Amino acid sequence: MPSYSPQELATRLKSGLLSFPVTHFTAGLEFDEAGYRDHLSWLSGYPVAGLFAAGGTGEGFSLTAAEIDRVVRVAVDEVNGRLPVVAPATGGTANAVAQARAAEAAGADGVLLMPPYLTEAGQEGLIEHVSAVCAATGLGVVVYSRANAVLNDRSVAALAERNETLVGFKDGVGDIENLTRIYAAVGDRLAYIGGLPTAETFALPLLQLGMSTYSSAIFNFVPQYALDFYADVRAQDREAVYRRIREFVIPYLDIRDRMKGYAVSIIKAGLTAVGRPAGPVRPPLQNLKDGELAELTALINKIS
Repeated sequence: MPSYSPQELATRLKSGLLSFPVTHFTAGLEFDEAGYRDHLSWLSGYPVAGLFAAGGTGEGFSLTAAEIDRVVRVAVDEVNGRLPVVAPATGGTANAVAQARAAEAAGADGVLLMPPYLTEAGQEGLIEHVSAVCAATGLGVVVYSRANAVLNDRSVAALAERNETLVGFKDGVGDIENLTRIYAAVGDRLAYIGGLPTAETFALPLLQLGMSTYSSAIFNFVPQYALDFYADVRAQDREAVYRRIREFVIPYLDIRDRMKGYAVSIIKAGLTAVGRPAGPVRPPLQNLKDGELAELTALINKIS
């Protein structure tokens, strides 16, 4: 049984920073359960509002359905009610429905619905896709609008009216007009989550659009710094936010942007830099080069 009703989940998620942990792998690219448990134990000791297992930062796209189920079950067991655990639902509608049901059976508290794999679709098709997942589970569902599944304001309003269990909207696009239209259409009916890569970059301006929280990948390896950054955002302390952007975020982005996929790879590199290695990334992602890891380590040391 989930610890949170859909509405309780929404209230909790929008109350603080969100953790998107990496998934630990062995040198042979198998799931490293012991390493993952240790990481979750460490992260859950910090005051965050929710943990999203096997998400984008967790390389959920490279995991089989059986691996996702195992990762979610381990997360639920390890966190043990200290904070809500949200599981992914991925791929086409049938697969996403099956994963949403599996998440509920595993004891997760919610579902993050990823874009369907590969194919493009119109707004009506996306409405049916999201609605099918919402109908399949009693868990709260957060829809991730990005890539080939960008929802407009009319679609979000229709989904919110049709599906009581739709409780969150995560944005991975950053279209200010569309976000303004969505908030104008449904207001506080949904929890809004910033989901652009390195969300700290956009956190302050998006706060004005109702996004009280975001997925912090850097929380994986500099958790206290990520929490302090979030506190500055919520306090709307522009001077502090931009000081942190100058001292860490921009040079971090300069490393991240050298290779497609580094938005995930750099997080595992950050864990190596702080002495808590999580193993390699799975192909098609590539690990940072030795020189880039040294550069990242020096950057982290400056803020530690």
